[in-house]
Amino acid sequence: MAAGKGTRMKSKLPKVLHKLAGRALLGHVLLTARQLNPRRVILITGHGAPEVIAYCTDFMPADGGFSIKNVHQEPQLGTGHAVQQAVPELGDDGITLVLSGDVPLTQADTLQALISECAGKQMALLTIEPANPFGYGRIVRDGESVKAIVEQKDASDDQKLIREIYSGIMAAPTAALKQFLSKLDNHNAQKEFYLTDVVKHAVAAGLPVRAMTINDEAQVAGINSPAQLQELEREYQKRAAYRLMEQGVRIADAARFDLRGDLNCGQDVSIDVGCVFEGSVKLGDDVRIGAHCVLANCEIAAGAVIHPFTHIDGEKLGVKVGSGALIGPFARLRPGTQLADEVHIGNFVEVKNSTLAKGAKANHLAYLGDATVGERVNYGAGSITANYDGANKHRTVIEADVHVGSNCVLVAPVTLGAGGTVGGGSTITKDTPAGALSVARGKQVSIANWQRPVKKKQSR
Repeated sequence: MAAGKGTRMKSKLPKVLHKLAGRALLGHVLLTARQLNPRRVILITGHGAPEVIAYCTDFMPADGGFSIKNVHQEPQLGTGHAVQQAVPELGDDGITLVLSGDVPLTQADTLQALISECAGKQMALLTIEPANPFGYGRIVRDGESVKAIVEQKDASDDQKLIREIYSGIMAAPTAALKQFLSKLDNHNAQKEFYLTDVVKHAVAAGLPVRAMTINDEAQVAGINSPAQLQELEREYQKRAAYRLMEQGVRIADAARFDLRGDLNCGQDVSIDVGCVFEGSVKLGDDVRIGAHCVLANCEIAAGAVIHPFTHIDGEKLGVKVGSGALIGPFARLRPGTQLADEVHIGNFVEVKNSTLAKGAKANHLAYLGDATVGERVNYGAGSITANYDGANKHRTVIEADVHVGSNCVLVAPVTLGAGGTVGGGSTITKDTPAGALSVARGKQVSIANWQRPVKKKQSR
């Protein structure tokens, strides 16, 4: 179910598209559903339907996985009315699992257990006993059997004392569920069609209704406000950090760690405070990540050190950093960067779509864009590759053992021959020979006894 407006979010963005851990709430639910190998996913939309449908189209992998069929709920007359919209798309066999698009942290193994409890023979409800059950539908039992779910506004004083609540997640035999949905009415305080009323119809029809209770509130927590989103964000991040620490990763502070994608770590990896990992990131053995780094879509080989405040984002092209490399602080590696072993990229150096061979160094205040850099090159402070002519990008080739002095401009396309030296302050527009010293700058002139201009006195 993904039809709600989410008024308390105070946002024009549909509630289910707000992000937790870098992924839309709905995306988390779809990923979990995919792990269950469903025959079909039916998406019930309402508010912001075009945006929600577009997200699902972009979200699905190119190789398929499972199909998503959209149905629309308009007007929105309650959860029962929402699921009624899916009835034409449901067959008469199998099991229907009802999930909410704003409940992102339910685990696949929990849902698989609920499906097993249903077994196509009875209705299975996922329940919990929170510290404060206010506002939730109460589970009315007769021993092990569930007799009804009573919504807060319709509950008696005695029923309000019940602590066990319905999470909003159920599994039911599809044919029976369709039958019970057709019997729903809106004779209640909210004048809505409650999905929870299918329970009383199941009981009346003699279909057993069972509750599967879990103790993990985060798995059934929904998002209705920015504050709740933040609380669940921190819960997600804490759990992600502890999973990594159980694998041996040293995380300085789980409260200052953010994972917004997939992070794969080797042995003896250490991560300092304030780091953010996005997309797909792989860290080899003994990698050290300094404080307040952002790493996205990159692979860092064994023994590399990423010093504080470094930003690495490979986007679709990726970034690779070789073993023993030293990066940062305050470095930026952009898409297409490929650094070999023992490369040094220092403070305020930016590298884009470039390869640097083993032992190459660019330690200070420099830019390398669309460049091929050989082994042991030393690239001076303040130097840049001028790779863009206003219409096209061009490549700079710096062969092995070249030394580029400070404040040089290499105007691409250009090749610097192996072992050569470029004098500081040079603007190089032509290929340079191997082993040569190349200097391209104006001749220094000194004027003796030169007087600086002085300000004229202003008349009053």
